[in-house]
Amino acid sequence: MDDIEKAEGQDDRSSSSLSSSEALSRTQTEGDLAKAETVADGIYAPITTSASNPRSVTRTGLSHIQTGASITDGFAHYNLDDPEEDKIDDALTARRTPSDAYEVRWNGKSDPLSPRNMGAPRKWLITVILSSSAFLVTCTSSIYTSTYEQLIRDFNTSREIATLGLTSFVIGLAMGPMFLAPMSEFYGRQPIYVVSMVMFTIWLIPEAVAQGMATMIVGRFFNGVAGSAFLAVAAGSIVDMFEPSQIAFPMMMFSGAPFLGPAAGPIIGGFINQFTTWRWTFYTLLIWSGTLTAAVIVFVPETYPKVLLKRKAASKRKESGNERWWAPLERHDASILSTVLHSCATPFKLLILEPMCLLLCLYSAILLGIVYLFFGAFPLVFSDNHGFQLYQIGLTFCGMGIGILVGVFSGPLWQKNNRRLIANLEARTGQKCIRPPPELRLVPAMLGAFLVPIGLFWFGWTTYSSVHWIVPIIGSGFFGAGVFLAFNGVLTFLVDAYANYAASAVAANVLVRLIFAGAFPLFGTQMYENLGYQWASSLLAFLALACLPMPFLFFKYGEKIRNRSKFGTSNETS
Repeated sequence: MDDIEKAEGQDDRSSSSLSSSEALSRTQTEGDLAKAETVADGIYAPITTSASNPRSVTRTGLSHIQTGASITDGFAHYNLDDPEEDKIDDALTARRTPSDAYEVRWNGKSDPLSPRNMGAPRKWLITVILSSSAFLVTCTSSIYTSTYEQLIRDFNTSREIATLGLTSFVIGLAMGPMFLAPMSEFYGRQPIYVVSMVMFTIWLIPEAVAQGMATMIVGRFFNGVAGSAFLAVAAGSIVDMFEPSQIAFPMMMFSGAPFLGPAAGPIIGGFINQFTTWRWTFYTLLIWSGTLTAAVIVFVPETYPKVLLKRKAASKRKESGNERWWAPLERHDASILSTVLHSCATPFKLLILEPMCLLLCLYSAILLGIVYLFFGAFPLVFSDNHGFQLYQIGLTFCGMGIGILVGVFSGPLWQKNNRRLIANLEARTGQKCIRPPPELRLVPAMLGAFLVPIGLFWFGWTTYSSVHWIVPIIGSGFFGAGVFLAFNGVLTFLVDAYANYAASAVAANVLVRLIFAGAFPLFGTQMYENLGYQWASSLLAFLALACLPMPFLFFKYGEKIRNRSKFGTSNETS
């Protein structure tokens, strides 16, 4: 009885069963609470659970859920300081059954087991390790492009076949999250990190000792699958650890890392392959990956609240001998297989049934495809026009990298602008925005939509030997900044516009854009050789121009489209 009284006396507002990765539809009455039957897994798609559990309710109001402005968004966490929490917790308390008295929750906000109560140095160490891992994965995708010439010579193959190693890696990045992300919901984030990083390191070995392109292509695919965990799951760990008021900078660091990786790959690979053999590219990656594997094993703990509560419940049962203690994760009805299948299906449903989602995903895909196409175009342009050696060609990617960094560090300015737009909207309507219009997230993309074609035209029409080499590099910087702003705006819009299916919308976006990223390099070199450097770049710029109206159209008409959609969310005011 003492245990029951203690459990019932816990502060409902600190309830951990409303964990940081749940994305749930707002309900107003007791009857509504009883009808809510889904709990979003925070990674891809809703996990069906028993409606008999009165705490399995969903809500999506932006006053309840804070979403990080990240390209890897799709994770949500609750603002425990929000007074609206009181109303829902009171309703939940009224519906609590005797069994709920044994539900294991945090012992208030100061519970030492909560990941948000880690020390700041430890949180930042974990953030740096996860960001470095994401950087390594995307760097590995592009560093391979600096090995082309040696691979073609050593394996007596064509450039097109050598390029398949890049394509297979990127396709692996697209496929891996489909099953790795849902599995993290059952086993936790830390085991996925460890297994993925170990497998990532192991698959570098056959690449380093490969005697033919078949081994290289297969190894690269599984390398991509393993590395994808840090792009699909790691943002969730950051959300787990940081309060809403603290999350902006760590999320900015993490969101920038996987964008900087592709720009850094040719720089690092250029020096390695200029002064030694292509195999040292993979030996270097092995050393780098092995170091991060050790860091992940030693320093990165489990942060997923549902799994931590499950462990806490097991500990309580063992200590007390009372088998009635339970955690929400233990009462999920869905199996791993059904969750994975559902997680794979929902992104495709959004692409098929939601034209707005499809068009924005295609826009993102075209932009990333151009980025990866440049890995073949830059060597042609700067070796032919300026006589650059391999390491110098790698350094030309600094322009794009600096542009991306400018986009990353402009984050606080966009957040400030977003707050100003919300304040203006509230002043104009006389109502407080519970859920500000998702269309406000498209403002950075509107600027990025202009910068991308400007950068492409600038780059293309300055690729003459008579023009100093720094000029096209500056143009690539505008392109890099535009790409990041467009990506960030589109993804955060998708997260807010499809709040109940946010992770599935992100998954759809990632899948489509990585498929394009794998396909574009296969024809990029031929396009630049056949059309000429100026018109090939102009063709890409015209393609970007054709997509330019998308952010503006959805900024204006997005609300009407969402209101007619069964997947979209509507604005809320009070």
